Amino acid sequence: MEIMDILRKTFLQGYATSDIGVSTIFVCILCTAFIGAYIFVIYKNINKNSFYNRNFNLSLMGMAIITAAIILTIQSNIVVSLGMVGALSIIRFRTAIKDPMDLVFLFWSISVGIICGAGFALIAAIASLALTVVIVIFSMMPESKGTLILVVNAVSHKKEETIMEFVKETCSYVRTRACNVTKTNLNLAIEVRVKDRSALIDGLMEMDGVTSASLVEHDGDVTV
Repeated sequence: MEIMDILRKTFLQGYATSDIGVSTIFVCILCTAFIGAYIFVIYKNINKNSFYNRNFNLSLMGMAIITAAIILTIQSNIVVSLGMVGALSIIRFRTAIKDPMDLVFLFWSISVGIICGAGFALIAAIASLALTVVIVIFSMMPESKGTLILVVNAVSHKKEETIMEFVKETCSYVRTRACNVTKTNLNLAIEVRVKDRSALIDGLMEMDGVTSASLVEHDGDVTV
C-alpha cells in the first residue's frame, strides 16, 4: 500500500500541475474573443453564400474561445489533459460543410484558439491580418465565366440533333448531362459555357417543337 501511495504521489506531483494565473487566463480569453469577433466581422462581410447563417458565424467565435480554454487546461494539468483527449476523441461532428470557405473559417477559428491558448496571441493576430489580406485580394479578382445548365423541353426526340447543333454554335463548351425521352416529350439537360445568353434562349424558342428553355446556375454537384 505504501508503495502505491508513493508512486501515485510521485506521478501527480511530477506531472499533474502547472500553475497558470487568473490574469493569464483572463488575457488569453480576452485576446481570443477579440480575434474571434474579428473573424465574425470578416465572415459576415465576405460571405457569398445564398443565405447568410448567423448561427454558424457565432459558432466561429465560440469555437475559438472553447479551443483556447481546452489548450489552457492541457497546459495546467497533464493528467486532466489525457482524460480530455479521450473524451474529445468520441465526439463526432455530422454537419456537412458544403462551401470550402466555411471550412477555412472553421480551421481559422480553431487555430486562433490553439495559438492564443498556447500564449502566442500576437502570432494569431498577425496571421489573421495576413489571411484577411489574402482572402480580400483574391476575392476581388475577376472570375472566369462559369458553366450553366441549359434545360430544354421539346415535343419530339427528333428535335435533339437540331437543338444540339444550334447549342454548339452559340456556346464555347457543351456537354450533355441528361436526356429524357418519351413518346411526346424530349427533355435535355446540357452543361454549357454561354457566349450570349439572349441569343441562345431566343434562338431555341424560335425553333419549331421547342416548348421551353431555361438556364440554371449550379455549384458543380450534378447527379444524373
